[in-house]
Order: sequence, then structure tokens, then C-alpha cells
Amino acid sequence: MTRVAIVDDHGLFRAGVRAELEGHVELVGEAATVEEAVALVVAQRPDVVLLDVHMPDGGGVAVIRGTTEQAPDTLFLALSASDAAEDVIATIRAGARGYVTKNIATDELLDAIARVQAGDAVFSPRLAGFVLDAFAGPTTVGRDADPELDQLTAREREVLRHIARGYMYKEVALRLGISAKTVEAHVSAVLRKLQLSNRHELSRWAAERRLD
Repeated sequence: MTRVAIVDDHGLFRAGVRAELEGHVELVGEAATVEEAVALVVAQRPDVVLLDVHMPDGGGVAVIRGTTEQAPDTLFLALSASDAAEDVIATIRAGARGYVTKNIATDELLDAIARVQAGDAVFSPRLAGFVLDAFAGPTTVGRDADPELDQLTAREREVLRHIARGYMYKEVALRLGISAKTVEAHVSAVLRKLQLSNRHELSRWAAERRLD
């Protein structure tokens, strides 16, 4: 069962999330401040942290930065009332694997937690565009001169861009008109060429290069 921690400065909201998730995930703790959250993550090493973006003492970005070295395998899913582009972009650039808003349905939140743990990037539909815009465009530096990217075929780059956007293999297959097995084969080839071990590392590699 996925081990989940809840970080939010509103106790009533934490209680509501806890009630909705109990029995579906293993809840390993809650925190209301950045300091409490960092201590919790380092001590418990949850699989996924549901992370509020705005808190009085620094917010979600501070939590991520404060735990990256000591809990490198913990993944963060922002669960926020804010849908502002600057909040989404800052949180993802800090290292969160997804960003959903607090009006999300329980079954959708459970699905998002599972997808994040599986290595996918997950966003509420409206928010995905912010991330794509932030990681695309003429500000991308050295994209054409990247020797690692140059190893990839045009189709592999196309698959990689969709994976970076958070699509699952079946979704990529539908969008590109190929089979899911072919998508999986392309991803395996990309992982081998880039000497990466999983989709999480691949998505991070793509984000660092601001692939759209």
C-alpha cells in the first residue's frame, strides 16, 4: 500500500483528506509547517507527499528543497487551492511530480497518487498547459546542440515529449497512432541511449532540458 503524508496548514482540510484516503493508502503522518513537514518526510520517507503550496513559513517549494538530499525517493504531489501559473511552475521546477487543485474528486486524487508513484507526471487539465509553456519556446538553451538529445530519432523525441507531459503509454499510443507496445519499445530505447533507469528519471531529464 502506498505510504502517504499530508502537508497543509489547515487542520480541517487535512482531516478531510485523511478521511477520504483512509483504507486506500497508508497514512504515515501530517504536518502543518515547513519545519514539521521536513522532519516528517526525513523520518518517515513516505512514497508520496500531498503538498500544500502556500504555508506561512515558506510553502511547498521549501519542503521539497529541504528533503531532497535526505529523502531522495520521496515524491511530491502538490494539492493546492492555487491554480496560478507561477505557483505551478515554481513547484514543478523545485521537483514536484504533479500538481492538482483541491477541488479534485477523491477517486481522481487516488489515481493521481498512484500515477505519481509509478513515475508519471500528473496535472489538473488546465494546469498542464502552464508547464508545457514554461518548458518550451525560444528560451530553451542549447537544445539543438545537446549531444544526448541528438542520439534520439524523431519518433523517440516525439514519444519523449508526450511522456514528459505525463501521458501514460496507452495515451501516447492513441495520440501517435501506434501501439502501446511500440511506445514501450521507444521508451526502452530512449532509456538505454540516455543510460537512465526509469520513467521518473526520464521525465526529470526532459524537464531539465525544457522539452515541450
